[in-house]
Amino acid sequence: MKIVRVTYTVRPEYVEQNKANIEQVMNDLRALNNPNTKYASYLAEDGVSFMHFAQYPDEETAQLLNELPSFAKFRQELKASNPVSPPQSNHMTLVGAAFDLFN
Repeated sequence: MKIVRVTYTVRPEYVEQNKANIEQVMNDLRALNNPNTKYASYLAEDGVSFMHFAQYPDEETAQLLNELPSFAKFRQELKASNPVSPPQSNHMTLVGAAFDLFN
């Protein structure tokens, strides 16, 4: 299983563009219709800090995200926006869950 949490902070003027780019990535992930792709993005109370959380059963499924043109665009534009705090990735290990992650 692969679990990744990514956090970063953008400049206030980039928030709406970042949200739009994330929405396109999510639409493309939904179109893949792969039930093993568990990916979500969150905006913190401060209105400028984002967290992405992804869970995949294997590396092959994780690569689906990296193959999306919308994800490449999201990453390129985020980098070009000169974020206040650049993306920091943390690989996690599941300790327990009160629900089935992958059926």
